[in-house]
Amino acid sequence: MPQFDVTIAGELNLDLILYGLPEALELERELLADNYMLTLGGSSAIVAHNLAALGCKVGFVSVIGDDAMGQIALDRLVAGGVDISGVQRSRDGIRTGVTVVLQHAARRHMLTYMGTIPEIAFDDLDLKHLKAARHFHLSSFYLQMRLQPRIPELFGDLKAAGLTISMDTNDDPADVWQAGIFDALKLVDVFLPNEREATRITGKSNLEDALAQLAEIVPIVVVKVGAQGAVAQWGTKRLSSPALPLECVDAVGAGDSFNAGFLSEYVRGADLPTCLAMGNLAGAFSTTRAGGTEAFREPEHQKQFWKAHAQRLTSSSK
Repeated sequence: MPQFDVTIAGELNLDLILYGLPEALELERELLADNYMLTLGGSSAIVAHNLAALGCKVGFVSVIGDDAMGQIALDRLVAGGVDISGVQRSRDGIRTGVTVVLQHAARRHMLTYMGTIPEIAFDDLDLKHLKAARHFHLSSFYLQMRLQPRIPELFGDLKAAGLTISMDTNDDPADVWQAGIFDALKLVDVFLPNEREATRITGKSNLEDALAQLAEIVPIVVVKVGAQGAVAQWGTKRLSSPALPLECVDAVGAGDSFNAGFLSEYVRGADLPTCLAMGNLAGAFSTTRAGGTEAFREPEHQKQFWKAHAQRLTSSSK
């Protein structure tokens, strides 16, 4: 039996989220927030943490700084049950990355110090460690700058070892949306973008055309469409799954939590409706607390939430 259900290679950093800021950010003014949260950040790390909270055995590979922020991030993963034996400290003195999220009423600004976020390289990877799983997931394709040129090679090695592969590109800060993405997608089993990412990658003006193009390349394409839930396409077949209507505390990390929920069922061999329903359930659950992982750090809260909404999973499998 494989050591892990899922292995992940990617970024590990912290998010500092400031709440209650004015909509207009005036220059040279001291603008006051009414609350804040320092929490585990990085799409890769959020997926890893929340997958473990959903009962999966997860191995995580990353590079972090030899500093207090890096240690906090590591401690959060360990407390969440993630295997961090594949995490390395930066040998070049580069500090752990930090994202500052300025949360407004309906939208947010995100400011990132990259630090070690793009530092993981192909030669840093312990391929034997990554292959000791049934599935591999990659997030933040456009932030993995050192690894990016060899991602197709990495995927090829993992597929040859019998792993299935999923990917979520997340945002491209350069807003170019290329960098060999289609070479990587040819080796992906499940692609998990949001609507904007899907249309930007394909250059299409609407989701319908973007889905059609992506489904010609990837066996299963799952697009997150915010408050509408998610839509999946495999071949010419399509399935929609509605979001769970909840009062949102914080949507930071909701898409990554969707990925964790979807993959937690996918690696167990569940059907696509169940995977989608669990993705929406996990994504909604993450919004009940600040940050992408805080809800998943409360086992009793998670237990009660799942009990209250378990019928969604039952009905989706019928």
